[in-house]
Amino acid sequence: MAMQEFKAESKRLLELMIGSIYTHKEIFLRELISNASDAIDKMYFKSLTDDSIKLSRDDFEINIAVDKDARTVTITDNGIGMTKEELENNLGTIAKSGSLAFKNENEQPEDISVIGQFGVGFYSAFMVAKKVTVTSKAFGSQTAYRWTSEGVEGYEIETAERDEVGTTIVLYIKEDTDEERYSEYLDSYRISSLIKRYSDYIHYPIKMPVEKSRKKEDSDEYETYTEIETLNTMLPLWRKNKSEIKEEEYKEFYKNKFYDYEDPIATIHTKTEGTATYDALMFIPTRAPYDYYTKEFQKGLQLYSNGVLIMDKCSDLLPDYLAFVRGLVDSQDLSLNISREMLQHDRQLTIIAKNIEKKILSELKSICNNKREKYETFWSSFGRQIKFGAYDSFGMNKEKLQDLLLFTSSYEEKLVTLDEYISRMKPDQNDIYYVTGENITRCKNLPQTEFVLEKGFEILYLTEDVDEFCIKILDKYKEKGFKSIQDGDFNIDTEDEKKATEKLTEENKPLLEEMQLALGDKVNSIRISNRLKNHAVCITTDGNISLEMEKVLNQMPQDNSVKAKRVLEINPNHKIFALLQKLNDSDKDKLKELTDVLYTQALIVEGVAIENPSEYSAKVCDLLSMLG
Repeated sequence: MAMQEFKAESKRLLELMIGSIYTHKEIFLRELISNASDAIDKMYFKSLTDDSIKLSRDDFEINIAVDKDARTVTITDNGIGMTKEELENNLGTIAKSGSLAFKNENEQPEDISVIGQFGVGFYSAFMVAKKVTVTSKAFGSQTAYRWTSEGVEGYEIETAERDEVGTTIVLYIKEDTDEERYSEYLDSYRISSLIKRYSDYIHYPIKMPVEKSRKKEDSDEYETYTEIETLNTMLPLWRKNKSEIKEEEYKEFYKNKFYDYEDPIATIHTKTEGTATYDALMFIPTRAPYDYYTKEFQKGLQLYSNGVLIMDKCSDLLPDYLAFVRGLVDSQDLSLNISREMLQHDRQLTIIAKNIEKKILSELKSICNNKREKYETFWSSFGRQIKFGAYDSFGMNKEKLQDLLLFTSSYEEKLVTLDEYISRMKPDQNDIYYVTGENITRCKNLPQTEFVLEKGFEILYLTEDVDEFCIKILDKYKEKGFKSIQDGDFNIDTEDEKKATEKLTEENKPLLEEMQLALGDKVNSIRISNRLKNHAVCITTDGNISLEMEKVLNQMPQDNSVKAKRVLEINPNHKIFALLQKLNDSDKDKLKELTDVLYTQALIVEGVAIENPSEYSAKVCDLLSMLG
């Protein structure tokens, strides 16, 4: 029996495989089981038109056997088998796929699927095996053949003994090294777990003898026995009709599959046929996993091809703002590359991703509108992600997400949608009013808030660092703009109030100029304001950068030095204003000191850290001494 060499290009590819082209060596079992499933599919297809085949669909199976002493893993199927020529062509030439050729040459019923469209999958066996034998007897042939290879040096083919049609693959597992523990693939439990992980939904039973123990009859002693177990469930939950599945089945599937102890907020089970054919089963969790807002978290849906797990987390199927969704997609349309682990970014994948995005967003809107309590629970975990999604990429997705946004409102201090806010707006109100702060209490206690609430307007309390950036990128919602009550140009005064303020400003121009001189470039301007009631002063801003945005931007890793255009607004009806007028006439040094104290006090109320607390304290004490 002469050794035959692989073709040059095949030899090089096999070297890469051993080296290895796959991310995880464990997928060798998935590949070989998929090939066995393909072979059975072909045999079953033949049986539909060939009366000489006495096997029914229930007779087909895949058997796995592990021998620790011999260091072998054996995979046996009763599929269509291979002739000598087919062994030569399919195993002697890498990347030639008998499955793909079969698919192209035969018209198949819809329930016949061929998984292995790339012959390279077989060679993943050499990542864990030092030697591989394939013994096969083809349907219609009287002779069986054995293909043997120890890797890149080549292969041999010889006649063999085999009674039944089908194929047996024996992997002689490599010895352990310092870097790799190959013996793990001789552990029946490990093999069983890999089958459940990758091949649970192969639609033929995958069987393996499993050692168990039981109590002897009429004795306290235990005996060991072997039982043949079917390791795969065969029928995926997502391929069943929704009408056949109970809600509890969905919940249990989710908790077992994705290791969550809580029921999901919602289940999305959809089947689509046409431009892209796929089944999808997705879940919206109740709470975020512990690592959700860390760099370690990986988004993505599990991706199956005809029930075979291809990728555990296919990130291309979910946009970042829906990264919290757990679930899977099973499609027969996706094109796979030679490793079956990386997807070509083809048209089908793009279509599936867009359809899934629409479906999830539709479900979230439905929950928001009809199951508000559930949605608010979801929002407490993932609302930040939705807001980042609206803001990200210059607001590219803001129209998709704006109806999902919730903010706490001064109206009953509850979470509201933008649509709910608009429904309560005053007839002559053109903008949605908001205020920013570290928390709701601080927002409520701001001087500006007091005035706006007294006027009977509703205010949104923005308390997260992303909130104002999100609002700014939205720009408008249903033709209504957004306006911060902390903006310097915010004005809801009547015409008479505006005229009165203008008159006071003109009359106190020297005072305002002196105060501006005292603060220098700390403020952009100083103004008399009608928006203050019980407070002497407040800080507002001109331009696009607010105090809250200034804080957020300056906390970022980049060497930022962002400064808002600050405005100090003065309440002309507060008794401190009369003192300012008096000091402007009698003691400009004290006026300068009081101006600086009022400015610092206004910053503290806004939640801005002051540079020199000790200096501020000394100035306050100095001013208090004036009362003595």
